[in-house]
Amino acid sequence: MASDREWTTMQNVVSAAPPAAQYYSDSLAVYATLVYASGPHQALPNKSQTYSVEADNAELRHYLARLSRRSRCFSRSLHALQDAIKLFVFAWNRRQLAKRAHPRYTYHVADFLYP
Repeated sequence: MASDREWTTMQNVVSAAPPAAQYYSDSLAVYATLVYASGPHQALPNKSQTYSVEADNAELRHYLARLSRRSRCFSRSLHALQDAIKLFVFAWNRRQLAKRAHPRYTYHVADFLYP
């Protein structure tokens, strides 16, 4: 939908976002006209700086159904969503450390839910 990226909509998104030291976006013209309160904005010509964030978001959507489709699974409580993300990040980080220490073994995130 074209209205999704109109100036007013995008300014509301930027204004409601937590403050950041730096803002990055694609090179859509509307981003250059927005007001960024706490840090400078840099338009990137490609996705060279966003691939790791996109990968992390994909992992969250894969493992937490409540983040994949709002119409099927969703959190009724913000506190429950925060707790689910914290638990996932805890298990994911432990899994990543184990994979670095023992790269030949296969691990699943669920293996690291409990210490």
